[in-house]
Amino acid sequence: MQFTVSQIAGMLRGEVRGNGDEKISMLGKIQDAKKGQIAFLANPKYEQYIYSTQASAVIVKRNFEARKEITTTLILVDDPYSSFTLLLEEYHRAVSFQKTGIEEPCFIGSNSTVGEGIYRGAFSYIGNNVKIGNNVKIYPHVFVGDNVVIGNDTILHANVKLYADTKIGNHCVLHSGSVIGSDGFGFAPQEDGSYKAIPQLGNVVLEDHVVIGSNTVIDCATLFGDSTIIRKGVKLDNLIQIAHNVEIGKNTVIAAQAGISGSSKIGENNIIAGQVGIAGHLVIANHTGIGAQAGISKSIKEEGQKIIGYPAFDVKEYFKSYAVFKRLPDLNDRLRELEKKIVQLEKEQQADKIS
Repeated sequence: MQFTVSQIAGMLRGEVRGNGDEKISMLGKIQDAKKGQIAFLANPKYEQYIYSTQASAVIVKRNFEARKEITTTLILVDDPYSSFTLLLEEYHRAVSFQKTGIEEPCFIGSNSTVGEGIYRGAFSYIGNNVKIGNNVKIYPHVFVGDNVVIGNDTILHANVKLYADTKIGNHCVLHSGSVIGSDGFGFAPQEDGSYKAIPQLGNVVLEDHVVIGSNTVIDCATLFGDSTIIRKGVKLDNLIQIAHNVEIGKNTVIAAQAGISGSSKIGENNIIAGQVGIAGHLVIANHTGIGAQAGISKSIKEEGQKIIGYPAFDVKEYFKSYAVFKRLPDLNDRLRELEKKIVQLEKEQQADKIS
């Protein structure tokens, strides 16, 4: 794929300073880029490289003023970092959606329909009564169960598994090994000490623009007609466990190895760091930030809080407490010294009374 600098500037609503006819075929770092590549300058500490870079074009802020001669073509924009991110997204989309056609062997069940521009990789399986939109890419060894619905422009990477009745929106990306719709962890204890499995009859709904990382698992809801719901714009990292009947609000991001227990409701625009554990049946308010390895054992009802620790509490109070905690060995030594002095004083007082 190849574009001119002018075409890229038009996409970014930027202004060209230099040769708009330069051809661009790749993206690169400003310090390493070669001819035919485009880079960006957002951090002032990298400005030195703009005077020596071999990149054919560099994206810079509109008010950028060069202190030396520049040989590369510039694209002036409001926010170079956001503009370069947009280019990365467009490049990734172009590469990801290149594949079309049907590889063999693969299987599609009865009453299932697929849209235009579809790709079905070898050994992929599509069950009965499945509805698949336009420009969907299904890579090898993907399993799509019965009655699944998949929206337009969605990518299922190799070895994704969609259990029956799962609903996937438009512009979603599911990475390799993710499992959507598996049974929730429901077992009833019996009198003899064994456990009886409780059938899990609900489904999972992923709204538009959701990204699911590799080996992340989202369990189906327990009752028929109920759903585990991942709202629009949610981004889940690798190795995350989302239990049955959980709802995650739109534009929330969750880092790797986090676990959310059943029936918890996570608000919108939350940031949940790695290895966070959230107990069941809790409510987490919008705009909450949760630090790595935090344990959430009660609901967070006030919006905009930042918490960390186990049990988790306000991040500022946590670091104040941690400052004291680090000094505990020293404080303990000082306390022992004080105890010794007190004992010595008491002995001296007793001796004075006797004398």
